[in-house]
Amino acid sequence: MRLGGLSRQRRAVAVIGAAALCTALAATGCAADDESNNNSAVAGAATTSLPDDPATGAPVRIGFVSTEGGAVISLPEMREGAEAAAEYINKNAGGIAGRPIELVVCKQQEEPTSATKCANEFVEQKVAAVLSPGTSQGGTIMPIVAGAGIPYVTLNGVSAQELTSPDSAALSAGLPGTITAMATAAADKGMKTFTLFASDGGGMGAMVDAMGTPIFQGSGVALKVVPIPLGVPDPTPLVTSGLSGKPEGVSVIADAATCASVYKAIQTTDPGVQKVFIPVCLDPNVTGIIGMDSVTGSTGITATDYLSDRPDSVLYRSVLQAYAPGATVTGAASSGYQVVMALALATDGIQGEVNAASIREALRTSKGVEMPAGGGVTFSCDGTAVPMMPSICSRQMLIGEIDDQGVPVNLKVTG
Repeated sequence: MRLGGLSRQRRAVAVIGAAALCTALAATGCAADDESNNNSAVAGAATTSLPDDPATGAPVRIGFVSTEGGAVISLPEMREGAEAAAEYINKNAGGIAGRPIELVVCKQQEEPTSATKCANEFVEQKVAAVLSPGTSQGGTIMPIVAGAGIPYVTLNGVSAQELTSPDSAALSAGLPGTITAMATAAADKGMKTFTLFASDGGGMGAMVDAMGTPIFQGSGVALKVVPIPLGVPDPTPLVTSGLSGKPEGVSVIADAATCASVYKAIQTTDPGVQKVFIPVCLDPNVTGIIGMDSVTGSTGITATDYLSDRPDSVLYRSVLQAYAPGATVTGAASSGYQVVMALALATDGIQGEVNAASIREALRTSKGVEMPAGGGVTFSCDGTAVPMMPSICSRQMLIGEIDDQGVPVNLKVTG
């Protein structure tokens, strides 16, 4: 009995952690590793040859937090995207401030024990920075590495430590940017009322409500947030209640399974309501359940420009084609790619030794750096983007119309 209870408790903690991770990655995707994912969406999209510009000198050791091997969630494509970016930087782009990257990967399972182990390993191996595409364990990892004088860089921060520490740089707008993009999309469509269904793991529903209500009010849209408890077998009663006021628009912030069940209930209750999708809810496992017809033409939010002919998007596809051909271009590989490439861009001006101190200073003084494959989104890690959360480096996200492959296209920068 005691062992069984402990097992159930651990699984509950893991599920909450997975939900927090998916919320952290709301704008960049949290799809499971699944053979159903493929690159049909990018067939015919332009690629280019890569230059021959190898880095020289002693390598710079950079830690990378990989979410892999967990019972609830495992995203190896994040690591594959990061490794592809490192290969490109080392072989084709002259390195990071002229030096090759040695990516020190540590796999953790979105729970404190493995996360702490990774943080300690990074300290022991004396890495010059720690990179994370996004994790629910940032509040565990960041203080340990920061305590050793190592800068922490995440694409998507969710913990208070990640969003407020002077030793952390959260490159993407994350949850605040996602909610802002939703409000912008609603206002652009002339909506006056909007219902947002939010997974309630770890009090996330209350956080979304507190953050979202003033943001939507600023766009002239009234917001109603409906928390969806983790693991609820049938959300239909909650969805019916949330739609009782006949909102003009809806969205969901949750893991893929909850996205599928909530949107299925929305289709049954009010199939004509306008929808705004985050990438988690555009996973093929979700669209296969709710039907692509109910998705195509809706508004999508993203932090990645997967398909356009912008040079940085063409480069992204070319790098994955060269160094991670099995990765899904529109999937989680983009998060790993972006955080590694962004570090290289932000530190390009370092003169002299490339170490933790020079990387930290380069990040603090970075201004108007273009996010790789970011569709024109820029980041500045000088604390001015969101003053109340000084570690956040950007307010900007992308919104666009979802095509028949479930990918937002014709993107515009918001925020």
